[in-house]
Amino acid sequence: MRLPLRSLLARNIALLVVLVAVTQVCSLTVLLHFVQRPRIERAASIFSDYVKTLDGALSGMSAEAGRATAARLGAQTQAPEHIDADTDPSPMLLFRTYQRNVFLEALQRHLPPDMPVRWQSGDEERLWIRVHVAGTPAWIALPMAEVAQTSGITAALVLSTALALLAALTGYLIQLHINRPLQDLARAARDVCAGESPPALPTDGPTEIAQVSGAFNQMTQALKQAETTRALMLAGVSHDIRTPLTKLRLAMAMSIPRGADDTFVASAEGYLDQIDTILQQFMDYAGSGEREVPQPGDLNALIRQLASDFAGLGHDFALSLGDLPAIPFRPVSMMRLLMNLMQNAVIYGRTGFFAHTWTDGPTAYVAICDRGSGISVAEIEQLTAPFSRGGNARGHSGGTGLGLAIVDRIARLHGGSLQFRAREGGGLEAVVALPLARATAT
Repeated sequence: MRLPLRSLLARNIALLVVLVAVTQVCSLTVLLHFVQRPRIERAASIFSDYVKTLDGALSGMSAEAGRATAARLGAQTQAPEHIDADTDPSPMLLFRTYQRNVFLEALQRHLPPDMPVRWQSGDEERLWIRVHVAGTPAWIALPMAEVAQTSGITAALVLSTALALLAALTGYLIQLHINRPLQDLARAARDVCAGESPPALPTDGPTEIAQVSGAFNQMTQALKQAETTRALMLAGVSHDIRTPLTKLRLAMAMSIPRGADDTFVASAEGYLDQIDTILQQFMDYAGSGEREVPQPGDLNALIRQLASDFAGLGHDFALSLGDLPAIPFRPVSMMRLLMNLMQNAVIYGRTGFFAHTWTDGPTAYVAICDRGSGISVAEIEQLTAPFSRGGNARGHSGGTGLGLAIVDRIARLHGGSLQFRAREGGGLEAVVALPLARATAT
């Protein structure tokens, strides 16, 4: 079963409110049953003694004197109208109704059966009691003051409610204080996922939070060290391999006589070029621009420049560039991203080259499209994995399957994403989403 409250803050506040409410209900129940009820019953017992004394005095008088005294008390022979003997409890007057019912029940127990009591509600609440005036029953009304009815319970309710709200507010502020380092941790984790190096998290908070922050700091340091080691290793490998490759080119040029088989020479040089290209792709994947500083730039201008370069090689890209604001991006990394996508379109799409930019809310989009044979949906989801190549790339040599992995890393480095979808009318669209807010804050 899924809880409707997903955040830790909401769950803790809800739990605190429930606990405070249960505590207040239990406290009020104890107050009413063991404190307030005995007080009301004692007051009813004392009040019944006064009523019985009054009834005895009226009964002992002569008929004429008793009727005169009863008249001064506002007595009447019939029960008054608008008597509310069993008033339903009102949500707004719950405790007053409870106290009144307890008082009436206790008073009736202490009075004789022939002396019933009734409560009259209205603008002025009064207690009617049937007494005996010279042997004749008569109803006498006694006004009940509001202070006597509430007996301080209203103040207790207001105080309990205020304390409950104060406890909930205090818990909310405490939970906000606890949640702040968790939010910093989540933000730092997103930065690491995007390829950035966030500053070290503070470890001066609660013990549990400090342990998590310390472990995260150790993890980021280990990742940074591993990244540095990998880049250094690949740079060393590239240097150590390219040095003998250069010597091999020179040796071939010096050892192969003029007039030798040109096909063999071209093939050998082609193999050397492929090895050099593979080494460069490894280097690009190892360092996809993490150290490059973002600069505000015109993304459309960069696309026009690359389209012009590809047009000079005989590959024309149709352009549909929307109105984009200045976006801070890493120039070399972004050029590498667009060049890889456009080169893939040229190699595997062959026709229908198209570049499109637009904005949708806080996000800028770049789409590089082609009219190639396309790939299956299952293969699309695997294209960004390192060393993964689509089925239409099997016949092409010289690649390592790192081109789109580099594009994906650069997109995530800018806080964006890379997606593929089938193009309407055939072909493939590679869409890069770049959040403008993220880019501005980078």
